[in-house]
Amino acid sequence: MNLVMFMNAIEHVIKIVRIMQFTSGNGLMVGVGGSGRKSLTSLSASICDMSVFQIELTRSYGNNEWAEDLRIVLKQAGMQNKPTVFLFNDTQIAKEAFLEDVNNILNNGDVPNLFETEDMSEICEVMKDVAIARRLGTSPAELYAMFVERVRENLHMVICLSPIGEDFRRRLRMFPSLVNCCTIDWFLPWPQDALHSVAN
Repeated sequence: MNLVMFMNAIEHVIKIVRIMQFTSGNGLMVGVGGSGRKSLTSLSASICDMSVFQIELTRSYGNNEWAEDLRIVLKQAGMQNKPTVFLFNDTQIAKEAFLEDVNNILNNGDVPNLFETEDMSEICEVMKDVAIARRLGTSPAELYAMFVERVRENLHMVICLSPIGEDFRRRLRMFPSLVNCCTIDWFLPWPQDALHSVAN
């Protein structure tokens, strides 16, 4: 991307990088579209050497596709032990139920009843080697708990929401983890020097 790094943008990058440095570090980026929330998050993830995961919304995108995407990103963070940023913005909220799952991930790193029997066997198989190496218990419950712990260590949720309209207020009331489990970064209107830099 061809970015102009004015001071205000640099300050946001520093904040987002600091959020990503924490275990279970999640961010709520509040600002209108075009203020740089997604591009600066992508840049920050690159600085931290983390991969960015985003859903691809189509007309037919529904609960099944969402669940499949969640399985992919949770396995990547938990099974592959890969530091990952899940970038999710308000234009991708096709159904409010999506935010309920995001709320669960923020709260405890897990989505109830997401994984089927086949997935659970795969998770237990991978985590068994880790448990043996650490000399820990290898019961299915212990292996899954270890998987969830890894997800919490490696997965960083970054949610981009616009403060305009009633939706923002309603969502924060319905899903308190968006505030309680996230560090909030406000993308306020650009200062004059930023506008001049970009215009030049």
